[in-house]
Amino acid sequence: MAYLPLSTANLPDPAIDPAQGSSPEDYFGIDTYTGNGGTIDSDFGFDCDLVWYKNRGRTNTYHYLFDQVRGDDLPLYSNDNFSEDSQFPTYHTQSFITGGSRIVRTLGDHLNFSGDSYVAWAWKAGTSVSGSTTGSGTSQSYTGSVSPISGFGIIGYAGNGTTGHSIPHHLDSAPEVVIVKRRTAADNWAVTTPDVNRLYLNGTNDAASINYNWADQDGSVVTLNGTDAFMNATSNTYIMYCFHSVEGYSKFGSYEGGSDAFVYTGFSPAMIICKNIDSGTAKWGIKDNTRSPYNPTRDSLYPNSELAAYTGDLHDVDFLSNGFKLRNSDDVWDGSGTYIYMAFAENPFKYSNAR
Repeated sequence: MAYLPLSTANLPDPAIDPAQGSSPEDYFGIDTYTGNGGTIDSDFGFDCDLVWYKNRGRTNTYHYLFDQVRGDDLPLYSNDNFSEDSQFPTYHTQSFITGGSRIVRTLGDHLNFSGDSYVAWAWKAGTSVSGSTTGSGTSQSYTGSVSPISGFGIIGYAGNGTTGHSIPHHLDSAPEVVIVKRRTAADNWAVTTPDVNRLYLNGTNDAASINYNWADQDGSVVTLNGTDAFMNATSNTYIMYCFHSVEGYSKFGSYEGGSDAFVYTGFSPAMIICKNIDSGTAKWGIKDNTRSPYNPTRDSLYPNSELAAYTGDLHDVDFLSNGFKLRNSDDVWDGSGTYIYMAFAENPFKYSNAR
């Protein structure tokens, strides 16, 4: 049997392939900026469908999430359970523009205070979908924007108060991560993955404390297993973010903490989100290669917290050409227990260089 030389050139071509004119940065981008107190544009190089902002330098500033399905100037806040645009409606004006997103400061320091440092993460979906929900109960209309190529979709739907209500996701395989937020009233952000039935993005709960399988995913729909207000109440509207792994672009999985483990993703990460699912006190964590361009990455933010970025060595992680390496035994990234993670690529391993 003939063997190929040990070379990245002989690795399989990734689904999103820079050699074929397609790159991870066509679907995911990061912008860091300094506030100017007026109007500022984040240019990602694509028409983004979801953008997530955080003031890096100030505590007591919220995480803002905007998406094209809900429309301009309608934030939700990952660090709290507030309903849509209910908390700081006069602090800003936001709009989606060609190639990115625009913020106009009116009051407050959350999104564009002069001299403050900010980060924005953005995802592209881009294909509009609409239709009617299926399964049990009264059918409801839904709209969305999806990208089967990058394994990401946003679906806006109305609840029907019936167990077995099924929401089409329009991706080409079952979502591995589903995040749902009720828009019309205060409620927790519900997260499900193959490793955990329910976490709160805005909280620190562990998986065992809320062992309730609220959704099942298959190749065509997300089926809601209940009538709870956080996901499926009659006369309430919701937004759902769905993700599945795409070779060389995204990876959703788990690892065991407390061992300085190496986690293989198949690409050089641009962004990683994690949560210890065995700890009821550990915060969610976010790292990216733009705020921390050199190893070890030391600029950590917390999706469930208003805290400013932490830049000490407690949360050290190395971003590698094919994954990430944990460096310190802290509860956010590498404590005792099982962690789930979401990772998005800078480059597939085939085209990656070490940092």
